[in-house]
Amino acid sequence: MKKILFVCLGNICRSSAAEEIMRTYIRREGLENEIKVDSAGISGYHQGEHADERMRAHARRRGYHITHRSRPVCTADFYDFDLILGMDDGNIDALHDKAPTVESEQKIVRMTDFCRTKVVDHVPDPYYGGAQGFENVLDILEDACAGLLNSYMESDKQIWR
Repeated sequence: MKKILFVCLGNICRSSAAEEIMRTYIRREGLENEIKVDSAGISGYHQGEHADERMRAHARRRGYHITHRSRPVCTADFYDFDLILGMDDGNIDALHDKAPTVESEQKIVRMTDFCRTKVVDHVPDPYYGGAQGFENVLDILEDACAGLLNSYMESDKQIWR
């Protein structure tokens, strides 16, 4: 079983949405027994809370049902997960700071590195914006999750070694 962790600042918008989008794609491909997904936040400020209601509403319109409750990244995550995807430079830097070993730092990857059609260098935080920001984030995450799954299936699982 390969494990993916999606990480953003508070784990109530971007990473929780990425988790559910990826879970949906995995289910569609029948890979539930091969890949496990989870999400976490750099900050524990929202620990135990559901995802932001605006994100859940926008995701529901696309057929995603986000049920994750926020949790902070912990040291064990660096040992338990094969791939840790950060949403922006701040997340990536914080993950590197939290990584307990050089080997665990090598698991950290930028989410947008897997985008196939979107030309972006980060997944913007929609928290302080309006509806368009949430839609834009979902567009980027759908593209990146599809690219990530495609990379897994076409590369003989190379990114997981």
